[in-house]
Amino acid sequence: MNAYLLIKTVHIITATVLFGTGLGIAFFMFRSCHTGCLQEKFFAIRTTVLADYIFTAPAAVLQPATGAWLIWDAGLPWTDGWLLASYVLYAVAAVCWLPVVAIQIRLKRIVAACLSSGKPLPDEYHRLFRVWFLLGWPAFTSLVAVFLLMVAKPV
Repeated sequence: MNAYLLIKTVHIITATVLFGTGLGIAFFMFRSCHTGCLQEKFFAIRTTVLADYIFTAPAAVLQPATGAWLIWDAGLPWTDGWLLASYVLYAVAAVCWLPVVAIQIRLKRIVAACLSSGKPLPDEYHRLFRVWFLLGWPAFTSLVAVFLLMVAKPV
């Protein structure tokens, strides 16, 4: 296998991991909001944070690195319109994802504190969860659009 095929394979796998993990985490977290059981909420949020560290973060770093290598190797102009749109859309997803990670960590701490104190979830939990949910939409749609651009490569 030559370098191009190896890098392209890593790029496709990390794109799949980034998108699939994001979608899976969103589903898992959203489902956790419909349970009154704090242990279930804690399991969901703890697993979500762990999945972001293990899967999403490395894929998020490798995506632009492998993408840049593929652009360079193919001799494509860095300023092609579809590439510029991809950079912007990926940045939108990243700008949404970074606060989402901070929110997830905060939600995890809130649920852990409620579990240990026996107190109900504070309003802050519900407010942060709504923000987390809302930030997911532009991140998700941006990545869908990046996939479309990568497949179509419109000129």
